[in-house]
Amino acid sequence: MSKKISGAEYPLSKIFSSDFEYVIPSYQRPYAWTPDQAGELFDDLIAFFLAEQEEGYFLGSIVLIKSEDSAYSQVIDGQQRLTTLTILLAAMACANDGEDKEELRPYILEPGKRMEGILPKPRLSLRERDRGFFAKYIQDLQLGALIALDPQSLDNESQINIRSNAKHFVQAIANALPTPERLRSFVTFLLTRCYLVTVSTASQESAFRVFSVMNSRGLDLQPTDIIKADTIGKLKNESDRQAYNDKWEEMEVELTRDGFRDLFTYIRMIYAKEKAKRTLLEEFRTHVLPKNPDPKIFIDDILEPFADALDAIRNASYSATSDAESINYYIKWLQRIDNSDWIPPAMLYLKEHRNKPKRVARFFKLLERLAAFMHICRWNVNDRIEVYSELINDIQSGVEPDDMVQFEFTDENHAAFRDALNGNIYELTSRRRNYLILRIDSFVSDGAAAYDPSVLTIEHVLPQTVPENSEWAMWWPNTDERKAWVHRLANLVPLNKKKNSAAQNYEFRAKCNIYFSGTKNVSSYALTSQVMAQKEWTQAIVEARQRQLLEVLYEKWDIKDA
Repeated sequence: MSKKISGAEYPLSKIFSSDFEYVIPSYQRPYAWTPDQAGELFDDLIAFFLAEQEEGYFLGSIVLIKSEDSAYSQVIDGQQRLTTLTILLAAMACANDGEDKEELRPYILEPGKRMEGILPKPRLSLRERDRGFFAKYIQDLQLGALIALDPQSLDNESQINIRSNAKHFVQAIANALPTPERLRSFVTFLLTRCYLVTVSTASQESAFRVFSVMNSRGLDLQPTDIIKADTIGKLKNESDRQAYNDKWEEMEVELTRDGFRDLFTYIRMIYAKEKAKRTLLEEFRTHVLPKNPDPKIFIDDILEPFADALDAIRNASYSATSDAESINYYIKWLQRIDNSDWIPPAMLYLKEHRNKPKRVARFFKLLERLAAFMHICRWNVNDRIEVYSELINDIQSGVEPDDMVQFEFTDENHAAFRDALNGNIYELTSRRRNYLILRIDSFVSDGAAAYDPSVLTIEHVLPQTVPENSEWAMWWPNTDERKAWVHRLANLVPLNKKKNSAAQNYEFRAKCNIYFSGTKNVSSYALTSQVMAQKEWTQAIVEARQRQLLEVLYEKWDIKDA
C-alpha cells in the first residue's frame, strides 16, 4: 500500500463517478451549511456561468483517506461542499418535472456494474445518524416530500440544513434557469468546467496532518474542528471514535459553535496564563495538548468539565443544595463587566470545587469585587490578564479564596477604588457607568430588583445646563459647585426610557413626577425612588446622599474608608 500523498484536479463529472465512494466518518462534525453558504455558492456559480464561456471554476479542495487501488474514500475535509453539491445535483434532477432525472441520477447514485464487480450504492454516505435521511430524500430524489416536512419534526440541525438547502436550490434553479435548455447548459458547465482538487493519502495520520496544515493556512474551518480531528483521529477503535465524537458534538451544540470556540480560548488562558501571542490553534497545540496527550483523558477530564463550568457561567445556572442562588447572583453581575477576562479563573474554580458550594459562593463574591474594581478603575487588558493569571496560580495551588493574594486589596487599591467611586461617574464609558449605577441600586434594594439593560438610560437630576431664573439656579447659584457635582454618583438616576433633552429643563418636582416616575408614578429603581421622595435638590442634600451611597458601596465591596 502506498503511503505517499497525492493531489489532482478533477471536474465534477469525475468527482461524482465510480472512481470515488465518499464516506463521512462518524467523528466529523454535522452538516452545517445553511442557505447563506449554499446560496452564495449557487450565486457564484451562476455569475461565473453567465460571464465566462470557456474558463474553469475552482471549487476548492478536499482531503481524503484513500488507497490508490480502491474507490473507498473517507472524507477528512470537504463534506460541506460534497454534501451541498449533491443536494444541488438532486435539485437539478428534479427540475422541469424531472426531465433530466435519469441523466443526472448516476452522479448521485452509483448504478453499479455487475460485470466489473461494482455494486449499486450512493456516491456519498453521510454520518450514520443522517445517512438514511439523506439517502431517502436527496439521493432517491424525493425533494417534494422533503420540502413538505415540518422542520420542527426533524431530528437535528443537520437534517434541517439539508431540507433548507434543498428548498433554496429548487427555488433558485426555477428563478435562474427557467428553461430546460438553460438548465442543461448549466449542468454541462457544472460537470465539465467546475473542479475540485482531491488530496489523498492511505494513512489516517497523514490525512489529518494534511487537513491541519491546509486549514491552519486559512480555509474556512474553526480551530476547534482541527483540534477535534487531531484528537479523535488518534483513537484507534471505531466505537471509541463514535462515542467521543458524540461527546464532542453534544458540548458544541450546548455551547453553540462560537461558545465552543470561546471554551478553547479560555482553556488556553488557564494553561498559558498569559495574553495570546499567536493563533488559538498554535497556542492550544503549544500549551494544552502536550500536557494532555491521551484523547480520552483530554475529553473526559479537561474538555467536558470545563464545558460544564462554562455552560453554568454563561447561563448563570449553577445548581447545588445550598448557595446556588447567591453564586448565580454574582455570575449575573460579572456578566455585566465589559470584558470576559474573569471567565477562565471562574471556570477553573467551578471545575475544581463545584461540589463545595460555600467555597464557590465566597470565591465568586470576591471575584465580582475584584472584577468591579478593575472595571470601574479602567484597568487595561494587560494588567487584568496579569492579575487573573496570578489568580489561576492560586486556584491551582489549592489556596482558600480568602487567602488568594489577588483578592487582598492594598491600601493603594482601596484609595483608587474610593477615588473612582467618588469621581465623575457620568464621564465613564456607558458600560462602566451603567454597571456601577445598577450595582449600587441592587445594593440599596437588597438585590431584589431585576434589570433590563436594553432599556436603561442614566439621567442627571441637577441638569447639566441650568436655565436662568429657574429653581435650579436658586438652589445652585455657584457655577463651579454645579460642575463639581453634576456628574457624580448622587446626582445620577437610572430610568427605563429613552433620553429626553426637554426633560432637562423641567423643575425638580415636575422632573420627578413626569420624567422619573413610571406608569404608576413609581420607579423601577430604588435610587430613583429615593430621589423622588425628596422635596428639593440642594447641594446639601446631594452631598449627604453622596456620603450615604459611598458608605453602601464601601460596606458591600469591603472598601476601607479613608
